[in-house]
Amino acid sequence: MQESIDTCASLLRIVVDNRETLKLFLILLIYIYIHQFHNLRFSPSSSNQSGKMSTTTAKPQRSSEEIEDIILRKIFLVTLIDSMGNDTRVVYLEMTAAEILSEGGELRLSRDLMERVLVDRLSGNFTSAEPPFQYLIGIFRRAHEEGKKITNMKDKSVRAQMELVVNQAKKLSVSYCRIHLGNPDMFPDSERTKSNVSPLLPLIFSEVSSSIDAFGGGSSVASCPPGFLDELFRDSDYDTMEPILKQLYEDLRGIVLKCSALGNFQQPLRALMYLISFPIGARALVNHQWWIPKGAYLNGRVIEMTSILGPFFHVSALPDQTIFKGQPDVGQQCFSESSTRRPADLLSSFTTIKTVMNNLYDGLAEILRSLLKNTSTRENVLQYIAEVINKNASRAHIQVDPISSASSGMFVNLSAVMLRLCEPFLDANSSKKDKIDPKYVFYGSRLDFKELTALHASSEEVSEFLNKNNPANASGGENMLLDSQEATSSGSGVGLLQNNNAVSSQRDSTNYSFICECFFMTARVLNLGLLKAFSDFKHLVQDISRCEDSLSTLKTMQEQAPSPRLVQDIARLEKEIEAFTQEKLCYEAQILRDGGLLQQALSFYQLMVVWLVGRIGGFKMPLPQSCPMEFACMPEHFVEDVMELLIFASRIPRALDGVKLDDFMNFIIMFMASPEYIRNPYLRAKMVEVLNCWMPRRSGSSSVTSSLFEGHQLSVQYLVKNLLKLYVDIEFTGSHTQFYDKFNIRHNIAELLEYLWQVPVHQNAWKQIAKEEEKGVYLNFLNFLINDSIFLLDESLNKILELKELEAEMSNTAEWEQRPAQERQERTRLFHSQENIIRIDMKLAMEDVSMLAFTTEQITAPFLLPEMVERVASMLNYFLLQLVGPQRKSLSLKDPEKYEFRPKQLLKQIVNIYVHLARGDNEDIFPSAITKDGRSYNDQLFTEAANVLRRIGEDPRIIQAFDDLGKKTKAAASEALDAEAILGDIPDEFLDPIQYTLMKDPVILPSSRMIVDRPVIQRHLLSDATDPFNRSHLTPDMLIPDTELKQKIEEFVRSQQRKQQGEEMSMQSSSKSSIQSPNGTRPLID
Repeated sequence: MQESIDTCASLLRIVVDNRETLKLFLILLIYIYIHQFHNLRFSPSSSNQSGKMSTTTAKPQRSSEEIEDIILRKIFLVTLIDSMGNDTRVVYLEMTAAEILSEGGELRLSRDLMERVLVDRLSGNFTSAEPPFQYLIGIFRRAHEEGKKITNMKDKSVRAQMELVVNQAKKLSVSYCRIHLGNPDMFPDSERTKSNVSPLLPLIFSEVSSSIDAFGGGSSVASCPPGFLDELFRDSDYDTMEPILKQLYEDLRGIVLKCSALGNFQQPLRALMYLISFPIGARALVNHQWWIPKGAYLNGRVIEMTSILGPFFHVSALPDQTIFKGQPDVGQQCFSESSTRRPADLLSSFTTIKTVMNNLYDGLAEILRSLLKNTSTRENVLQYIAEVINKNASRAHIQVDPISSASSGMFVNLSAVMLRLCEPFLDANSSKKDKIDPKYVFYGSRLDFKELTALHASSEEVSEFLNKNNPANASGGENMLLDSQEATSSGSGVGLLQNNNAVSSQRDSTNYSFICECFFMTARVLNLGLLKAFSDFKHLVQDISRCEDSLSTLKTMQEQAPSPRLVQDIARLEKEIEAFTQEKLCYEAQILRDGGLLQQALSFYQLMVVWLVGRIGGFKMPLPQSCPMEFACMPEHFVEDVMELLIFASRIPRALDGVKLDDFMNFIIMFMASPEYIRNPYLRAKMVEVLNCWMPRRSGSSSVTSSLFEGHQLSVQYLVKNLLKLYVDIEFTGSHTQFYDKFNIRHNIAELLEYLWQVPVHQNAWKQIAKEEEKGVYLNFLNFLINDSIFLLDESLNKILELKELEAEMSNTAEWEQRPAQERQERTRLFHSQENIIRIDMKLAMEDVSMLAFTTEQITAPFLLPEMVERVASMLNYFLLQLVGPQRKSLSLKDPEKYEFRPKQLLKQIVNIYVHLARGDNEDIFPSAITKDGRSYNDQLFTEAANVLRRIGEDPRIIQAFDDLGKKTKAAASEALDAEAILGDIPDEFLDPIQYTLMKDPVILPSSRMIVDRPVIQRHLLSDATDPFNRSHLTPDMLIPDTELKQKIEEFVRSQQRKQQGEEMSMQSSSKSSIQSPNGTRPLID
């Protein structure tokens, strides 16, 4: 015994000498004590004893400290006493308990020990314990549950204390969640490397989840304790939360990066909306390094794919480059083999896509709206939108590089979102439009307008206007630098101002309202987005049409001469058509079927035209003589986009229902014939195309647009006049394709004019114009109408001869099959090309002749003017020669209707024009003009034409009038021959140098000093306002009458007539003397 005591004493001295060893020794003693205490407390005897006591005494009341201990043990799932319980989640904090005992404390959890216990629990490596984040979330959830139980406590004092305990536990949980998420390495976590996604994300998804979170079904996510996220994000320190939110935004971006309209983008979208609803979340988003990516190689596609919002805007049903295309593939999933699908299936796909896309639009609009309402984040949002616009300016080009430019899907989505942001000020009658400042185009620093074409202003005019209105220049600032854009199709493209020092001072000092910025940004986005998508869709439809035509040709060739190469080509074309058709249906689903999107765009552009007209004083005619510079300097695409949208919407059933078109109609009538305001003739031609789309059809059915033509004040006053003026203006567009472009444009004008002729008020206006502008715009109109008629009919008749030659080649089967396959293919394509050309040219020619026919019935005077009558007569003679002349049989076709060739109808119209002009000719000018056409006139043509008319059943009265004209013409021809004989040899000075005919009204050309006949030069000036001898500018009012020469010519004519009369009298006298009898009593011939 003594030896054991000595040994213990020695050990004790060693322990006392070493402080660290002493501390461990004491903890060991406490540990032994705790075990003894536990055995004593939970021994069977003590349990039996307490059980026996419970049968005899009442259950003791727990103290608040005991209740607090119980609640905290439940919340934190820890114990300071090794109870060997069944709950494996409960962790025994053995070392913590030892430390508490060494400090003299009780082994009971309390508010004071709460954080210490939490830190020890998180810091330890405990077997089968929850990872830190899940554990902390569990604390909050269990605290919430305990909080609900506490409400049932009767003792108010205890209940209040316990509520404090629970709330403190929640705050601790949230606080350490922030610490753990910001510093994942602080606490041991066995699951940290399993996922790179923030563990917060499933909780946020749970918070924002709805019944359907993705196309085709729901999504199961971990539930979030009520109030946890609010507590986490509200009133927290930005520096602490910034890395947490940064990770969340990157995770959300990554999830939707490859999503299509059918992917699960709605959960991430709602999560993003939820996060930015907190001020700290909004601030962290706009301060994220990927909010606006930076870099030397930044372009539109980079912004779309790498910015935080870019992938959300990328979600779409529209086609995209393969490497960027979202999944699932909308075209494949919804529209593959669409020709074999039931209409109900297609309609269901259309509805689904429209619905999910509108959910996307609404969500993104809500995000931007929330950020814009916050003054601390508004500037960042405007910068982001401006950067997207500026970096994608190349999307306005015909050919767009898909690698450097954002997708159509992104810009259509952005268009829809911007229109939603504009909704509060879209009422064109509201005073809010007064906040739209036109100076934003010149001085706004956010958007780049310098490469855009102006409506009318030249570079010099813009420079002068800006220098005059910019105060910075008064102090010797640098001159404005302007860039002229390369010539557009009209040859008159003018770039707007470029940034420079002279403007910077005003830019920096001017604050534009949000309405102003939003208006101009929306205009730019729509130009690059929705309107570009319209253009892409139109080209896609054309591609399908071309492929189908080629496929039809190849199948015909395959039937005639099968070959493996043709089989491959047919399969390739069928595959292309299938792909194009899928893309077309995707466009239809997202855009054409979305009536709401089109209506919003129409409302925006109604505001646009009202605002633009406000720059010149409002809707009133006539326009001011000089175009205000604020209007002239506006980007041309503002007006072009209006017209493109109206054309596109007019071709979609019911798209214009409920839309007030009066403002658009006023705008079109005001500017369609005003090159002083809108320089580009093609843009003004688009206005006619809009009117053509609105024109009530000839079916007799009522139309919602008929009132625009028949009861609209400006329409009744100016429409016909402006159409005639544009018909003339379009002759010279400045484009290298102007010769062919004019036919399509004039076709639209001709259709409108034909309709308007049938409306009494417009017919009266037309007659008045013909009377007032007899030698002005109306005469020019008639000249070009005749020119086009001659060219188109001549071209189509010649093509018919070429087509018949090709038909003959192909019908000779033996010789045809001996030709190489490539040659046959080329000749077949040429055949179909000729068919299309004939069809188009003949339709346009028939249209022009028809217009001449119905207008000459009421209006004849302009046709009978000296400078016009011979031109009209030559045209009619030429048509008559082609239709009833010797070669008419060579123009026979198997199916003339297929080519719009109706020779009987054409002959009737030609004869009607002859008759109408003859009736209006009170001075017998017309028959003489007919005979002067030495190329085509032949009196037998009139006889033959009358015979044909009788066979096809023309009105006998018309035939009789035509016969009478033929007789008059024959007599006039005889008189002309006699007159020519009388004049004899005419001196060269009396002959017109252009036509070598005797001049009647000689005039001197001011530049070349040449002398020509007035009708001849006036006829030339109708088509070309230049001196034919030196190409200098020349107009009819510049002609100088040569009265002296005119008197000489008149005297020459009189002298020749007197000479002829003298010769005739002499011959008559000689004749009388020669026929008398020798004795003068009786004539030899009775």
